[in-house]
Amino acid sequence: MTFTKIIKTVSLVVVTALFVAEASAEMVLKFGHVGKPGSLFEASANEFAKRANAKLKGKARVEVFGSSQLGKDKELLKKLKLGTVQFALPSSVMASKVDEFGMFDMPYLVKDRTHMAKIEKEIVRPTLMPIAEKKGLKILALWENGFRHITNNKKPIDVPADLAGIKLRTPKSTWRVKMFKAYGANPSPLSFSEVFVALQTGTFDGQENPFAQIASAKFQEVQKYLSLTGHVYTPAYVTVDAKHFAKLPADVQVGLAAAAMDTQAFVYKIAAELETTLLAELKAGGMQVNTANKAAFIKASDAIYKEFATTVPGGGPLVDKALMLGK
Repeated sequence: MTFTKIIKTVSLVVVTALFVAEASAEMVLKFGHVGKPGSLFEASANEFAKRANAKLKGKARVEVFGSSQLGKDKELLKKLKLGTVQFALPSSVMASKVDEFGMFDMPYLVKDRTHMAKIEKEIVRPTLMPIAEKKGLKILALWENGFRHITNNKKPIDVPADLAGIKLRTPKSTWRVKMFKAYGANPSPLSFSEVFVALQTGTFDGQENPFAQIASAKFQEVQKYLSLTGHVYTPAYVTVDAKHFAKLPADVQVGLAAAAMDTQAFVYKIAAELETTLLAELKAGGMQVNTANKAAFIKASDAIYKEFATTVPGGGPLVDKALMLGK
């Protein structure tokens, strides 16, 4: 055998070996989120991975990366498109990608999880999900971020006027910023991973989040007051890139979608339990807790509803239908 033939034979063997190794290698699907250890996001994503991996039976494996390890919310959505991350769990930031999702920034829109289930069935699935998919974002299931409350270092917040001059961190949601400006606060968006230091150094006086995010991020260590406003309920969306997801084997797609849906009941159960246990934990951590005057906040919210209805095409009917479902 000539030297040239030997080289060709060796090359063929190497290429074949690499192909076989690649074909037999388990497909790893990365799930990135911003939740800290102990957060509802962490519990939700880990439960999904457990269920998905059991369904996939070695055809693929979901691996979870929390605490913004793979990027902040907007970075994760970009990485979905690039295909370097396969799952993200955006919440408020979804409104920056799809205008209609801003409906969930309307104060006191969602009464409870029973109401949210009706909104999911009547509005999110038939209307919002197809709009998102046209923009390349496929939502496999709705989970939860939760009912949001205000913390700060200045004073208890009972009515909107108490927010005057308060430097308040918000998510990167245009409507959340508008809402708190209407209430009299001085709001600015900031990535969740940067909030603790911003509160610690006094760059911000306060922030607003569900108990699960407040406690897991240890905001009680740098915030004195917790005001129970429950001003917004934010869903969390199990999101993939539509084109990349469609390229996965059909049975893998089915397994992942089923696992995402199956996990919702677990998420809601844990979320309801955390509302009680975490409030007690935050009080024990030294936070002074007061129940805000929700009627005053609702009254001060008229302008933001009107602006959403007039600036987002179809926004008014979406909100009206959601409110009707809560009656």
